[in-house]
Amino acid sequence: MISGKSTLIAHIGYPTETFKSPMIYNPWFEQKGIDAVVVPMGVKAEDYLQSFASIMRFTNLRGALITMPHKVTTVGLVDEVTPAVHIAGACNAVLKRPDGTLLGDQFDGAGFVRGVLRRGRQLKGARVLISGAGGVGSAIAASLAAAGVGELALYDTRAESAESLGRRLREHYPALVVRTGSNDPDGFDVVVNATPMGMKEDDPLPFDVARIAPSCFVGEVVMKSEYTPLLRAVRDKGCEVQVGTDMLFEMIPAYLEFFGFGHATPEELRLTAKLAY
Repeated sequence: MISGKSTLIAHIGYPTETFKSPMIYNPWFEQKGIDAVVVPMGVKAEDYLQSFASIMRFTNLRGALITMPHKVTTVGLVDEVTPAVHIAGACNAVLKRPDGTLLGDQFDGAGFVRGVLRRGRQLKGARVLISGAGGVGSAIAASLAAAGVGELALYDTRAESAESLGRRLREHYPALVVRTGSNDPDGFDVVVNATPMGMKEDDPLPFDVARIAPSCFVGEVVMKSEYTPLLRAVRDKGCEVQVGTDMLFEMIPAYLEFFGFGHATPEELRLTAKLAY
């Protein structure tokens, strides 16, 4: 039940039809008796600067979840950012502090990596290919580097985005092998789709599936459906996969602590979640 005393967390992005976070947070808040609610707010890129400033003035706002296409833009709109944001160049969480200042943080990468490790996959020394060097892809790359992977190959249709991410990674992880310019998945231990490809059923696949080995682990960030065309194709080859919502369940405990709502485990969140696709 939403009342005048309810605390709001804005979930800002576009389009909102694919948002899954409200179906995880809100049932958990209800089960815990916490008077808070995550509210989807559809904001197009051209309206974001004005809308973000207005939303942050809401007096009953605790903060915001930031998703595509605003994660990179948000870095320049907050008063302070964490080291994770510096490396990733993207922000997916904003806390409105009691004095009104805004703190930006980044949890995408940590959620993705925790999900991979929970499945018992080895990341230290692994060769990883990421397609998509925007907000989520940059965050995943930063967390994979911190987890000790041996090589990161970065691809983006905007070559300058992949090259810029590569430079930031080399600055912080000089021993890491970083390559850019190709999305050929042949020979990689882990392959990640961090692009919007898969939001529509007729989207082209982000990789040549024929060149993905059955031993490869394939991760997805798209949450339009549980198993995107990419994941269905590689699963048929025998690949182990991670669906987009797995990343959410792994990162939401960190979000809850960031916003001051206590502790939760991914297992607890799965029990109360009311996901629909």
